[in-house]
Amino acid sequence: MLVVLLVLCYGVAAFGATATGNASDTYAALDKPIWAPPAWLFGPVWTVLYGVIAIAGWLIARNPVSARRPAFAAWGVQLVLNALWTPLFFAAEQYGVAFVDICLLLVALVSTVLLATRVDGRASWLLAPYLLWVGYAAALNLALWLTN
Repeated sequence: MLVVLLVLCYGVAAFGATATGNASDTYAALDKPIWAPPAWLFGPVWTVLYGVIAIAGWLIARNPVSARRPAFAAWGVQLVLNALWTPLFFAAEQYGVAFVDICLLLVALVSTVLLATRVDGRASWLLAPYLLWVGYAAALNLALWLTN
């Protein structure tokens, strides 16, 4: 199951990478706030985060079906919203729609963390850096939308 979830999560990453075209050029052309990270940082951060997302999903999935169902459903929803954000932002350049998506992602992610606490607290703790990063990315998305 862990291998399946790793393939799924890194598949989302690959989908995002192929759906964006040349995201580095798009990001470089944007008028960014001073607190925006350099483009090279996104790859390493997301590489680690997708692995952690998969491990958290695996910890949830190891529990009895009735206990894990709400948490695992929320985990799936957040992954779908995650997959949608990159093409919305970079390929479609729909910064406002991408902001709505990332706000929904934050809601789904908070739900996942809270529901996972009931199933396996380690999953919640593993998702904490992801939650922080998505919160930061949402603020950045909003800033980029308002200035571009």
